[in-house]
Amino acid sequence: MAAVDLVRVARTLIDIDSTTGKEADAAGWVARWLRRRGYDVVEQPVTARRFNVYATLDPPEVVLSTHIDCVPPFFSSREENGCLYGRGACDAKGILAAQMAALERLRDSGERRVGLLVVVGEERGSHGARAANKRAPGSRYLINGEPTDNRLATATKGVYRVRLSTSGRAAHSAYPELGESAVEKLVDALVALRSLDLPVDPVLGDTTYTVGMLSGGVAPNVVPPAAEADVNFRTVGPAERLRERLDLLPGAVSIDDVVIVPPVRLTTVPGFDTAVFSFTTDIPFLDAWGKPLLLGPGSVHVAHSAEEHVKVDELVRSVDLYEKLARELLAGDG
Repeated sequence: MAAVDLVRVARTLIDIDSTTGKEADAAGWVARWLRRRGYDVVEQPVTARRFNVYATLDPPEVVLSTHIDCVPPFFSSREENGCLYGRGACDAKGILAAQMAALERLRDSGERRVGLLVVVGEERGSHGARAANKRAPGSRYLINGEPTDNRLATATKGVYRVRLSTSGRAAHSAYPELGESAVEKLVDALVALRSLDLPVDPVLGDTTYTVGMLSGGVAPNVVPPAAEADVNFRTVGPAERLRERLDLLPGAVSIDDVVIVPPVRLTTVPGFDTAVFSFTTDIPFLDAWGKPLLLGPGSVHVAHSAEEHVKVDELVRSVDLYEKLARELLAGDG
């Protein structure tokens, strides 16, 4: 078969709005593309009108995988100064195009033991990965795609998101002594958070956090009776260890778990550049698909930004890397 026009496929994917929840059109395009080329394609249902795409030839030993959804806002593709711009250029539609091209190369050379899994919902809850994990085919390796600058990840941090809540008593702001400010209590807790001794790991480094959302009060002239903050930690160990530290925060602060994703140690192969990454992926929710590896073109530093892009040369090189990685894993099994 003719070689895949990598940039054209990537731009076609980017130009279909697939912000999380709206993946059906892009996933459908991928399914049709694969079927036209003779792959057995299964559309795995996730929720109404949302489905993963799973393509195989023979029973796969190695599965390439990434996600089709993107963060908002959607913006279409353009090429400029050797780079491909657009929502999903590096996270992760450019990666998907590279994996599709690598899959075709492998098939054209006679290698039929590699499959492709494209999931929905990675950016918000990993619903596609959770659904796919119930349908694992018995593959030995999963090569997940996220922007790693074409380096194999040795590990990724986890996520522990909590909601800190405080309660007070409303009163007229002219007489604050008659009330009890929930906002002041929350501010005290957040200031104390800066000084907490958070877990450290020799490989993954420091635990970090972001106060992502704040809310509180009912009006400017009322002592606020309630306040809350969503805090997102990037973890280097079990969430339980971190929770023990948070219990040391001052005052009557309620702590509710929102999201827990564990850190992951990953499989590597000699001869590839490696690095540790602070983001998390679908890999913790795809553990039934085999030993995990993580690699992809592009930088996470521009993912989710208004200037999201990937260098075309890096995109092209990733096809070689995916092909080489799959072949080495298969050869190791032999």
